Amino acid sequence: MVKRGDPMAPLGGAPRLVLLFSGKRKSGKDFVTEALRSRLGNDVCAILRLSGPLKEQFAKDHGLDFQKLLDASTYKEAYRKDMIRWGEEKRQADPGFFCRKIVEGVSQPIWLVSDARRLSDIQWFQEAYGAVAQTVRVVASEQSRQRRGWVFTPVTQKRRQGDMKVRSRVCGIPCADSRRRSRSWCRLTSFSLCH
Repeated sequence: MVKRGDPMAPLGGAPRLVLLFSGKRKSGKDFVTEALRSRLGNDVCAILRLSGPLKEQFAKDHGLDFQKLLDASTYKEAYRKDMIRWGEEKRQADPGFFCRKIVEGVSQPIWLVSDARRLSDIQWFQEAYGAVAQTVRVVASEQSRQRRGWVFTPVTQKRRQGDMKVRSRVCGIPCADSRRRSRSWCRLTSFSLCH
């Protein structure tokens, strides 16, 4: 457990439960977290999105429209690669940077982190909150994801080799995507390439 005053220490109150949701793109993470909050109520449950402070800071640093980066638009897609690279640089310098941002001022006892994409994010919450931090994997069929707008994009060998170096450090959640030849390759490249 992290002690107060430590740079890893959370800035928000002490939650009773922290659920860290992960899953492939268009798997339904936001839908599930919204449904849970709807049933539990806003006074009991807060949805925390790691992508929010990342996009906000990226927009400020690069003079972009923050609101357009929040939706599923071509505007966001045009900046996706640069935003991912920038976010990784921030995390390398300070692994808890975005995690601390989203817990600031949260008073509800149940926290739903709807987009835990990096192993470092999961580790931060587990170190900061101990046993109250639990992971939840959201799974959807490829057909369901396609109905929601997901399109499979083949990965070139050159891109695969370059991305493996970075992603092997940031994700440890196995994936059994049928398009991949081995679980370990998918594990090394998950979230950005197959999730």
